Amino acid sequence: MSDARQFCPQCGDPVARPDDADLPGSARDPDAVLCDDCYFAEFELVDAPDRIEVQVCSQCGAVQRGNRWIDVDADDYTDVAVDETAEALGVHVDAREVTWGVEPEQVDQNTIRMHATFTGFIRETPLQEELTVPVYIARGTCDRCGRIAGDYWNALVQVRGTNRTPTTAEMDRAETIAREYIAEREATGDRNAFITSAKRGDSGLNLKISANQMGEAIAHRIVRELGGSVSAAETLTTEDGDGNELYRVTFLARLPEFTPGDVVEFDDGDGPVLVTSAHGNLKGVRVETGDRYEASYEEGIAPDGRKLGDSADSDRTTVVAVEDEHAVQLLDPETFESKTVPRPDYMDPDADEVPVLRSRAGLHVLPAEEQDV
Repeated sequence: MSDARQFCPQCGDPVARPDDADLPGSARDPDAVLCDDCYFAEFELVDAPDRIEVQVCSQCGAVQRGNRWIDVDADDYTDVAVDETAEALGVHVDAREVTWGVEPEQVDQNTIRMHATFTGFIRETPLQEELTVPVYIARGTCDRCGRIAGDYWNALVQVRGTNRTPTTAEMDRAETIAREYIAEREATGDRNAFITSAKRGDSGLNLKISANQMGEAIAHRIVRELGGSVSAAETLTTEDGDGNELYRVTFLARLPEFTPGDVVEFDDGDGPVLVTSAHGNLKGVRVETGDRYEASYEEGIAPDGRKLGDSADSDRTTVVAVEDEHAVQLLDPETFESKTVPRPDYMDPDADEVPVLRSRAGLHVLPAEEQDV
């Protein structure tokens, strides 16, 4: 290997380096023929902005990156500042084996100083550069939170009962189902998934949902768990820039008239029924015999009947005597008189007390809480 003796075109000093020296730049790059002193005099290992500004939503904490808002789920924004600093800094393309470290300094709630140290090799020469970049956290409102604040919605999910108002427990569960569904969509990165409002009135629960498809999915999830049916009604609201008609859709989740725990008297003459399921056809057990009950296909979940009471309103009373396999004497919990009532086959003949429901049709022996009927 021979040495090629050249002169630096900038300072005129001789430059001695091997012919195969690995220098930054091509042979046509004027920097390639500079001596090391002249080259490093104007060399910058790192290109850094004077200041970095990070847009953060003051409502949900999302961070704006380019034209998108991204959920970061951060308690503070130090890690965000580190990431933004890494994106904003540029390392010289010819530097090799570059490593860097950063020490954030929290100046105040909205300002973080990033003290960064870079090391690398240029022309086989180790270099180190230190710099400080202030990162400013700017508070604003993301598109999603702006829409929520502006009462933006496309689907209205109404939870209603059949000939009744949904119970507090049903409305609680329906709202939970909706929020769980939206959380699933958010977990996939869908920032267009949100509930604008959840309000309760005299007739039931009203949920304003961001998108029609999500509203439909929520309504069907509600009736899948609570029973009932879903219907939809469209309302033309406007047209987009291409002339396409845009609709808002109301999804009615109609819950069944009778729910598990209700004691209902039908017109079939076979005695009251304790409802055990409102999914598909209404199902239950006869409280006078213990026989299984299931509504016909035509009746579905809405057979004609009248509610006598609810198992939650039952009282425990004393068993006076078991007369036979079809009758039992009980102490009326209101009059304290001994009465003979039908004995269903789910009643334990050795029980000292049983739960009973008093209605206009009389006393009804109900299953014990631990019984699976």
